[in-house]
Amino acid sequence: MKKNSADIVLVVDDSPESLGMLNVALNTQGYTALVALNGLQALAIAEKVEPDVVLLDAIMPEMDGFETCRRLKERLPNTPIIFMTGLTDVEDVVKGFAAGGVDYVTKPISPDEVIARIKTHIQTAKLALSAQDALDHAGKNVFCVGESGRLSWATPHVHELVAQIAAADQSPWATLAGLIEKWLQGDTSLNLKISCFSENIEVLYERRQEKMHLLRIVQTKLQKQPEDLKNNLPITKRESEVLYWISYGKTSWEIAQILEMSPRTVNKHLEQIFKKLGVDNRTSAAAISIRILEA
Repeated sequence: MKKNSADIVLVVDDSPESLGMLNVALNTQGYTALVALNGLQALAIAEKVEPDVVLLDAIMPEMDGFETCRRLKERLPNTPIIFMTGLTDVEDVVKGFAAGGVDYVTKPISPDEVIARIKTHIQTAKLALSAQDALDHAGKNVFCVGESGRLSWATPHVHELVAQIAAADQSPWATLAGLIEKWLQGDTSLNLKISCFSENIEVLYERRQEKMHLLRIVQTKLQKQPEDLKNNLPITKRESEVLYWISYGKTSWEIAQILEMSPRTVNKHLEQIFKKLGVDNRTSAAAISIRILEA
């Protein structure tokens, strides 16, 4: 559950021009825009941040929009996906719906039309979040607690996970209740990190319904860093930092702000990265980076 934050829109398009135009339009309307240049980047971002809606280009190299949609729906079953396409054949439109899309807009994109569709689908998705919807998470590591942090219900996956990692604790749910109660009284936009069991886990806040809280457990894994790119690729430390943020869909301007350098310097590093990796564009370089970071 995102508290006091803008709705998140994940935009997936291999066209920098489209990404730039949509990024401006979404930011102007108060949305938080995340951008991905291809399907692999979109899947990597979706693992870390759950968007409220996805704008997805149908035609992309390597992994097209239809396959990307199918794989995104496996991870984000309740997130609406809107296709952006220049295709007009009924067969292609039907293919988009069959892959899991809920709507489509045709290119060239009209920002006003896209914003209207986004608002509609986000509102519809939020209205669908009910007790029955929570039960639809049966295949996920979700559970529900009261204000005191005490367990109300949990999916079989959660019961199995807790039993596995807390074998030495005779009352793991009591242990968790104390930690969760204190966490609920603070900032739940920050994950609750739990390290008292045999394996570290994190608890994420999904949403509140009446006086109950729907939470999700994730097993934490070591987050790879730019150093991992440097160790696996023939690039310098600074180039690895640039490539790292390229894999997250950041623009040269955004990377310049993060790394405190000029956009021109970022582009010079990119030229060297392309040459050393034997690629000719950001999408290909990002694909190589993602394979290493996600391994």
